[in-house]
Amino acid sequence: MTRKESLTSLRQILLKRRDALRRALAGDLSLLKELRGQSTGDVIDAALDSAQDELSSQLAEVESRELASIENALERMREGDYGCCENCEEAIPLARLQALPYATTCINCQREAEKTGGRGRGIQGMSRLFDSFSDSDSSSSDVEVDVS
Repeated sequence: MTRKESLTSLRQILLKRRDALRRALAGDLSLLKELRGQSTGDVIDAALDSAQDELSSQLAEVESRELASIENALERMREGDYGCCENCEEAIPLARLQALPYATTCINCQREAEKTGGRGRGIQGMSRLFDSFSDSDSSSSDVEVDVS
């Protein structure tokens, strides 16, 4: 199979995955809205609902990031840039693209970016992910603990 045929096959995979993620996200978001509208019975039920809401929310966030990566890959295909590393501009090996069809960097550039703290051009979203864990608006004094 030629590289062009492989890229065409990867496009079909990306389109199918994009459509599946869109359906999943639509379902996840409607489920979250539905769960928030329900009133719960007791404190334990409320805690379980809250935990389920949090898990669903995190899953939706992961799925939406993957969807954005897929949309980016499809846009790169339209522009003719798909399969080229954003950093070194060399062709990304087909094995990498088959493993991660929305990869924007080759293995070497990805490894280098990870060594330098993930600030390379190819993984811009990772810095946002790590930044989301360090909320500067809250501190330990904002947390109330019931010790009764």
